[in-house]
Amino acid sequence: MPLDRRSFLGQTAATGAGVALAASVASPAVASPAVASGSGGAPKDGAKRYSFTVLGTTDLHGNVFNWDYFTDKEFDDSAHNDIGLAKISTLVEQIRKEKGRGNTLLIDAGDTIQGTQLSYYYAKVDPITAKRGPVHPMAQAMNAMRYDAAALGNHEFNYGIPVLRKFEEQCNFPLLGANALDAKTLKPAFAPYVIKKLRTPHGRDVRVAVLGLTNPGIAIWDKANVQGKMVFPGLEEQAAKWVPKLRSMGADVVIVSAHSGSSGTSSYGDQVPYVENAAGLVAEQVPGIDAILVGHAHAEIAEKFVTNKKTGKQVLLSEPLKWGQRLTVFDFELVWERGQWTVEKAGAKVLNSNTVAEDPKITGLLSDEHKKVVAYVNQVVGTNSVAMTSAEAPYKDVPIIDLINHIQAAAVKDAVAGTEYAALPVLSQAACFSRSAVIPAGEVTIRDVAGLYVFENTLEARLMTGAQMKAYLEFSANYFVQTAAGAPVDPAKLTNANNTPDYNYDVVSGLTYEIDIAKPAGSRVTKVMFEGAPLADGAQFVFAVNNYRANGGGNFPHVAAAKQVWANSDEIRNTMISWVKAKGSIDPAEFASVDWKLTRDGAPVF
Repeated sequence: MPLDRRSFLGQTAATGAGVALAASVASPAVASPAVASGSGGAPKDGAKRYSFTVLGTTDLHGNVFNWDYFTDKEFDDSAHNDIGLAKISTLVEQIRKEKGRGNTLLIDAGDTIQGTQLSYYYAKVDPITAKRGPVHPMAQAMNAMRYDAAALGNHEFNYGIPVLRKFEEQCNFPLLGANALDAKTLKPAFAPYVIKKLRTPHGRDVRVAVLGLTNPGIAIWDKANVQGKMVFPGLEEQAAKWVPKLRSMGADVVIVSAHSGSSGTSSYGDQVPYVENAAGLVAEQVPGIDAILVGHAHAEIAEKFVTNKKTGKQVLLSEPLKWGQRLTVFDFELVWERGQWTVEKAGAKVLNSNTVAEDPKITGLLSDEHKKVVAYVNQVVGTNSVAMTSAEAPYKDVPIIDLINHIQAAAVKDAVAGTEYAALPVLSQAACFSRSAVIPAGEVTIRDVAGLYVFENTLEARLMTGAQMKAYLEFSANYFVQTAAGAPVDPAKLTNANNTPDYNYDVVSGLTYEIDIAKPAGSRVTKVMFEGAPLADGAQFVFAVNNYRANGGGNFPHVAAAKQVWANSDEIRNTMISWVKAKGSIDPAEFASVDWKLTRDGAPVF
């Protein structure tokens, strides 16, 4: 059963901080000893040894089936990856059969309940929080797969704390977040860790501690859901607090499940005093950690060793990509010496889920939920006169992105009507979230519209000046690779400079401008015009912007500090679906225009 939050908080209040708190958390979450199946013995040197395996997933983002709800067909990409827990379950059962069920643990590093229309449906359409509501499909699947623990991801907070708490209640394993603290008491709002016992043939159990850490960026990205309720200190700080406690409690092996990338970088600048992608720093700075399951960055790291600066010990890191495309396999070999188990050797690899079939136990368990969601996303909401695609959106002004900005601007204009800001012009930002988004000619379904806006962002309005908008556009233009005039242009190599993702390249409607990619970053945006005249630095605008960007996501200048004049709690894609329903038809002639273009020394690139 899951760790009961109310009893945990009660114990916290009764026992106070420190080791007493750690003990109160550990006791209800320690697994029953499992019988080892041959993973130990007496080698020639006479030492007692035992080996076990920890399996890891991360960034599942609501994927159970190998299915793309936005295209309504089996998932595929250019690398022919497969996705989903049903595939991962097959791999997990293969490893358990090979290693012995009692010698394996299964953990996750977060971002579980957001990302697909399956997860959206059970948060918003048929919500798990309703009286006698359904059990979340991710809880059903992960319970069936017998997960031992999962760290909290930042996207766990997207639908609000009540949905997250209900999901937690439905899971037969703890959701871990040592650095997710109650804002008032500064005590853990979730279980910080779990300790699992593995039985060996040598009479002494191996105690494996899993410490969960989440991302400090939650305080920015989901400010509306967590402000005044929870705070999220840095991973290094909290790991340094908890790892010694786990060792003092007898943990033989300490594994961190961290919803934080390994690169040491941040997308939120100095808005919080913590690093977003801190897993590598945790390995470097905090003694006593054997391995870290890395998440958040959607990267594939099969095996990486980081040297701890204080002890010189090698700490093992692995990150299994995203969406259930990979499964991390940590293998640990322990030796009994000086009265305790010690990690003698550790290694990691990732398995590709496209090598196996889906586990029928999982697909059968959730076939009804899957069918409901397929029917939902295929509801027709309107018609479209001309097909639109996002294939060229990262480097051309295309109608499909204009549609997002048109709808956002219209929503904000309606919202500020009758206020002191009603007379101000409205600008809007949008990004290309998917290069494969298509709104076909003819009938338009919910999945067509939702596929254009795949994140659960909500809409805000901020007050910005002309000078601030110029700085905003200039920052966005860092996305392009500098390309000399006259040099060949390959669209595939033109974007994502400095690993900037597509979703961090914003285009702004309501202005016209050029981006000279022959010039270095910081001096590219030219001819910024508003209503046919050069944009005045002192001009004032209402800026329609998504909450991720408004709260500092991507570290764009000025917008996070700008005055908020309006905000909406509904997802932007729902606003878009409602707009299409109300209009009944989409006609690009009403909103499409070329407002920005790439140039080199003034000559258009395309």
